Amino acid sequence: MKRKLLSLSLAVAFTFATGAAVAEAPAAAPPKADHVQAGYQYVKVGDIDVIALSDGTLPIPADKLLTNVNPGEVAMRLARTYQDTAVDASVNAYLIKTGDRLVLVDAGTGELYGPSLNKLAASLGAAGYRPEQITDILITHIHTDHTGGLMDGRRMVFPNATVHIERKEVEYWLSPEQRARAPEAAKKYFDEAVAKVKPYVDAGKVSTFSGETQLFPGIKAIPARGHTPGHTFYSLESRGRKLVFWGDLIHVAEVQLARPDVTIVFDVDPRAAAATRKRAVADAVAGRYLVAADHIAYPGIGHVQTDGDGYRWIPTPYVNDYYQAK
Repeated sequence: MKRKLLSLSLAVAFTFATGAAVAEAPAAAPPKADHVQAGYQYVKVGDIDVIALSDGTLPIPADKLLTNVNPGEVAMRLARTYQDTAVDASVNAYLIKTGDRLVLVDAGTGELYGPSLNKLAASLGAAGYRPEQITDILITHIHTDHTGGLMDGRRMVFPNATVHIERKEVEYWLSPEQRARAPEAAKKYFDEAVAKVKPYVDAGKVSTFSGETQLFPGIKAIPARGHTPGHTFYSLESRGRKLVFWGDLIHVAEVQLARPDVTIVFDVDPRAAAATRKRAVADAVAGRYLVAADHIAYPGIGHVQTDGDGYRWIPTPYVNDYYQAK
């Protein structure tokens, strides 16, 4: 476990230190976008609106982060989609409008990973909602690119929300004993979890669950361990339609869908993560349902289709057909 934590800590440090270096040296690496991009998009699942929200993007060195992969394979597969190995990874969150609830799936990065991120609040506002309107937040896991946006300094960004987290996640990341056993380089990530999640625990705003759990009508938590001890999918169903929020099942779709056994150094248990990915992707194909992934190119919603011995990503078509009946 110590070796896995060390790999995780070094990878996170490398990745986001690289991103910070880019942000601090705009003359050497200017932003690719000259203007603020649209940060929200609606998708209908049965009777329920789902709004994909962008927290921004960050370049990550895919060839240095993906594991259990052949030399040169990452570059080769990315080249087929006209990309190099510095992949612009999206950080996505999702808002579910169901009944009298506004349910957010994951909460973005906050200020932790540089100025190209921390756009969730702006995207939410552009869609017409304020953070204080959110009633519930479903956390796929406590890595701080998914929970960093819960707090702004000492201020709760979502003061009226109940935060739902798998019990194993809370027990792992908020445990002083786990932190004490972690390598020195990894302790920072336990500290960030404490800074971002524990204030909600202390305020009585965290509701934990264990295993497969029906949280609300049409919304179910599904265990998906491997990436972290309590990594969780959330399934949304309405009128025979289904969407499953995958969290961090996939980081580089062009590689990990073609070869679901390819892991990433962020995985706490790579073997379990690969097994979870294989099952989830096969189930999505068999069930023909939509999936939403936090790091697939925004909006991160689509289908998976078989492609030879592997799979490929089919983005959901963009629809902008609303009209006001007269």
